[in-house]
Amino acid sequence: MMLRVSPSPAAAAAAASHPSAPAAAPASVRVAAPRVSPPFGTACRAAGKGKEVLSGVVFQPFEEIKGELSLVPQTPDKSLARQKFVDECEAAINEQINVEYNASYAYHSLFAYFDRDNVALKGFAKFFKESSDEEREHAEKLMKYQNTRGGRVRLQSIVTPLTEFDHPEKGDALYGEMLAAYLVMLGSD
Repeated sequence: MMLRVSPSPAAAAAAASHPSAPAAAPASVRVAAPRVSPPFGTACRAAGKGKEVLSGVVFQPFEEIKGELSLVPQTPDKSLARQKFVDECEAAINEQINVEYNASYAYHSLFAYFDRDNVALKGFAKFFKESSDEEREHAEKLMKYQNTRGGRVRLQSIVTPLTEFDHPEKGDALYGEMLAAYLVMLGSD
């Protein structure tokens, strides 16, 4: 705790009358509860020889941490949690969030195709629905991490996926699985 002792009027007058005398170093200060409460302020005693009452003791609690206070952002749009989190890392995480959402959207389109009444491949539909949910969960986890680190999530527009997956040579099931394999490779790059 920092206490700055201002000289009492008597000590200031004595120092002014003897300019060549060295200034006394401030003694450690002990704050004592006064026996009779003065109308304003608190009386303090020095822990030195004379034990005289000091006046003008100023409590300055933030003097010790002035250097650390400069590290705290002062504007409301800056995050207090953002420490050693470079902009390139934030941008890469935002890019991966958008990749995950695009993959989720494409898987969801595959789910909708294979769940149709005229295609009716329920096992494929279930697989693609679960894959869509998993990719969305990945994006949400990355968003939570970005917010925890003090970054800002910047979502981009999602690319419109295909809605028809029937291929004349490969068929719709093989073509859908090939697209799913490409989506897995896209997400891992």
